[in-house]
Amino acid sequence: MPASLPFSKSFDFASGATAERFKNPFWKIKELVFGAPFRRAVSEVKSFGTRIVSAAVRKREYQYQHAGDDRITSDDPLQKNLIDSLLDHIDDHQVVADAAMNYLSAGMFVRHNICWPSLTNSLGRDTTAQSLTWTLYLLMRHPRAQQKIFSELQATLAHTDHQLSLSFDSVQPTSLPYTAAIFNESLRFYPPVPVELKECTSDTTFPDGTWLPKGSLVIWAPWSMGRSKHIWGDDADEFRPERWLITTCEGETPALITMSSFAFPVFNGGPRSCLGKRMAELLAVYVIASLIWKFKFEEVFDEKPKTGEIPKSRLSQNSLTLPMEAGLPCYVHRRQIR
Repeated sequence: MPASLPFSKSFDFASGATAERFKNPFWKIKELVFGAPFRRAVSEVKSFGTRIVSAAVRKREYQYQHAGDDRITSDDPLQKNLIDSLLDHIDDHQVVADAAMNYLSAGMFVRHNICWPSLTNSLGRDTTAQSLTWTLYLLMRHPRAQQKIFSELQATLAHTDHQLSLSFDSVQPTSLPYTAAIFNESLRFYPPVPVELKECTSDTTFPDGTWLPKGSLVIWAPWSMGRSKHIWGDDADEFRPERWLITTCEGETPALITMSSFAFPVFNGGPRSCLGKRMAELLAVYVIASLIWKFKFEEVFDEKPKTGEIPKSRLSQNSLTLPMEAGLPCYVHRRQIR
């Protein structure tokens, strides 16, 4: 889904405008006067949701009319996509459209009858793609880490013909712990949702005894928590993937450490944990491995830093999630594998 499509542009604009509400206590007044572009963007997003649901309904009706005895029944989950599953259980098509948009905003995209995280540059809110962008950025700032991923792939998955045997079974953390650690370290620095908030639906007492009445807002910032020296130690400002690895015996392959979701809340925690966490992690490692095996990446600078000078950090654009401002320009060099 190209970023130039009206829906993509509208969703990006609406996401940025919604984020502005957190900064401006007078946003209602502002939008009353200057909110026409925002309202048009929201209308386009809702219209897109209605169109994809209407198309799914027409397809289902056609299948039931023409497929005869061979038609796909609602009991066959492998042959259905997200929209079909929602239509099986929800009669209100507008609710189905809203639910589909909610999945899209979480970085999910229905493709080939399976719900996968989208890796295209289609949606500014695509959290998986944004996380991979920041990961590549950090790898370009730390070329040694790129080489260590390549070495891990050579030792673990490479064949004698220099082909890489990649599958979702082979990219488990037990097989590629360092590559998985790279992704976790990137998420620590650049969580795709930098600020989270929840509203108490009833009177609540925290484990430390703090009491909150119904309607209270609880806000926390994974961005800040990922940089907290109280949680991560004095080297919290350093990019150090090794913090995610532990070796029990000398000579053994390091194992990936699992952090508490309340110290590392990138995927939320408890009953609110992200349903796509495992899928996003595996797909990210799969993509990182695929790219680093074939290519070397080098950052392009607007002004090349002088020797010994630390280059400026890239910034995120205003949004509810964390897209990189102006994208990530880079040189891509094909590896000569021998």
